[in-house]
Amino acid sequence: MPLIAHTPPIARRPRGLSLVEMMVGIAVGMMVVAGASFVAVNQISENRQLFLETQVQQDLRAAANMVARDLRRSGYWGAAQDGIWIGNAAAVGANPYTGTTPDAAGAAVSEVTFAYSRDAIEDGVVDNVEERFGFKLDGGVLKMRIGGAWQALTDPNVLEVTRFDVEVQTQSVQQHCFKECAGGGTACWPTETVRRFTIDIAGQAVSDARVVRSVRDSVRLRNDASAGACPV
Repeated sequence: MPLIAHTPPIARRPRGLSLVEMMVGIAVGMMVVAGASFVAVNQISENRQLFLETQVQQDLRAAANMVARDLRRSGYWGAAQDGIWIGNAAAVGANPYTGTTPDAAGAAVSEVTFAYSRDAIEDGVVDNVEERFGFKLDGGVLKMRIGGAWQALTDPNVLEVTRFDVEVQTQSVQQHCFKECAGGGTACWPTETVRRFTIDIAGQAVSDARVVRSVRDSVRLRNDASAGACPV
């Protein structure tokens, strides 16, 4: 029986990527990288926008809280007991710290001033340096009057305040006395003026004018303004 010779298989050479396959792979990879970069850039931009919005809102809210908290002290008088009519007293003492600017209902203004006592021993005299306060808008910066000088309350490098409006609403309440006025009636009885201030602040981020926010607050003065005295 004749022997059959077996021819060994011919080894195939390893074959790499063709130029077309390599270019297609590079193109696909670049598309993936571009898509990932687009998503990352959008995410960073949205985070930055959210950070700016939060920062502007917090700065405006902090400023509004400062204005409301200090304005609420307006009219504090260390000798308030002297302003109470007792018995047959001919008159009562006038609170020297009552006045505010504005002090009557009207159009909103961009500056408010007021006073309150800081004396350890009340002398009844308003110290224009230590006891006179206020807030105003000056060149995009909200400022506070303290120690006789105006100091920045907001950071001009972060926030530009575009609006600071203060509006006052008043309500006059007649007080009751034991006696009628001379000739009768109650027209001469003293009155208490209840005052409420509405504070409206708006601003924008310095680094991005598209980020605009506003806050609104309302504060009732604890110390009402008194006028007149009961007949003796």
